[in-house]
Amino acid sequence: MKRGYLYAGAAYVLWGLFPLYWKLLLPAGPVEILAHRMVWSMVFTGVLLLALSRFGAIRRLLRDRRATMALAGAGVFISLNWGTYIYGVNAGQVVETSLGYFLNPLVTVLMGVLVLKERLRRLQWIAVVVGALALIVLTLDYGRIPWIALVLGFSFAFYGLIKKQVKVAALEGLFAETAVVVIPAIGFLVWLSMSGDGTFATVSWGHTLLLLGAGLATAIPLLFFAGAAGRLPMAALGMGQYIAPSLQFLIGVVVFGEAMSVVRWIGFGIVWLALVLFSVDALTQHRRRAATAIAA
Repeated sequence: MKRGYLYAGAAYVLWGLFPLYWKLLLPAGPVEILAHRMVWSMVFTGVLLLALSRFGAIRRLLRDRRATMALAGAGVFISLNWGTYIYGVNAGQVVETSLGYFLNPLVTVLMGVLVLKERLRRLQWIAVVVGALALIVLTLDYGRIPWIALVLGFSFAFYGLIKKQVKVAALEGLFAETAVVVIPAIGFLVWLSMSGDGTFATVSWGHTLLLLGAGLATAIPLLFFAGAAGRLPMAALGMGQYIAPSLQFLIGVVVFGEAMSVVRWIGFGIVWLALVLFSVDALTQHRRRAATAIAA
């Protein structure tokens, strides 16, 4: 159990520090960074699968047409999520990217209603309505719909929805999802290099190593999370999911000095209230299930 908490903490902290890493990859553009992340994530996970003699799982996945199509869809949604996040960070909108991941639990339960026809409990509905109110307040403050946050929240919710339908280990899943998009990613990088606009091996050795390290940066926290998921109850993992966006929010405000007006603070405060309501409901249900299991 203790090791599970250490793994979970490492995963959430590393995800929370992502803005610092993607900023280091400038002057590479968001699409170039995304392409490198796809390519080197697939390479790194492929090497690990070979080293662990687990490539057989990939062959079994390819024989399952439904699973292959589902992972292809997951690859598209996670690419959209990664690309939007990288764009948001390097466009100076780290706070808005954190908002996307704060909203994700609320979007996920809403997707359960719209797609899986699930029924929400009263406190979940209140949390979703409060979250919608927060979006209205933040839209008024930004002077536009916070589209970066919404794309991040919905793309990750769709990704999670697809992954829920396909039971696959984290390492094999990441390899399959990146393999789906790796050919266009390589094509884009080749075109960028031939046009003279690429930054790979043209800025500095350090910058080149950081681009190569995008695969490590993606896979390592995922492997930590997989290790935690096998050791901790879902309630503990659920509570920990707010660590990463909280760190991202602090980095945006404290490190990068992004502006936070009074109205924006109010908007985020309403979001946090929605998450408190959502968390209270989740903990209550977890305790009821645990009590029922003991009674049985």
